[in-house]
Amino acid sequence: MEIVKMKHEHLVPCAKLLIEAYNGLPWNNNWNDDSSIKYLMEYFVNPSFAGFIIIEDEKVIGAAFCHEKTWWTGDELFIDEFYISPVFQHRGLGTELLKHIENYVEKRKLAGITLLTNRHMPSLDFYVKNKFTKAKHIVFMYKELK
Repeated sequence: MEIVKMKHEHLVPCAKLLIEAYNGLPWNNNWNDDSSIKYLMEYFVNPSFAGFIIIEDEKVIGAAFCHEKTWWTGDELFIDEFYISPVFQHRGLGTELLKHIENYVEKRKLAGITLLTNRHMPSLDFYVKNKFTKAKHIVFMYKELK
C-alpha cells in the first residue's frame, strides 16, 4: 500500500472508485462514468487543489480530493471528497490517508483540516474516531429547487 499525490491520469480510476464507493449501501447515490469524472475534475482544476490516492497492486483503492482554503484565522485544507473502496474499508486505510493529509497540512503550515459529512452515515463516526470535532457554530443549510 502506498499513498501518493494525485495526478491527472488518476482521475478516471478515482471516478470509477467514487461510483463503487457511493452507489451502494449506505449512500445509494447514482453516479455514472460521465458525472463522476466531471464532478471530480471540478475539484482537480482548482488552483489550490491537493489530492492524494492510496494505491495497492497498481490499483487506486482510496482517494482524497482537497483544496487549500484561505481563512482569517489561518489557512486550512478542506476535504471535498474522501472515500475508500468498500472492499478495503475497516482495515485502517482511511486513517492512514488522514494521517498523510495531516502531514501535508503540517508541512504546509496550515491551521487545520475542515470537511462536511452526512450526520446520518457511518462516516461521521469515522471522523470522530479520528479526532475531528463536530462544529457547534456551523449549520450546513440548503434549499432544494425541484
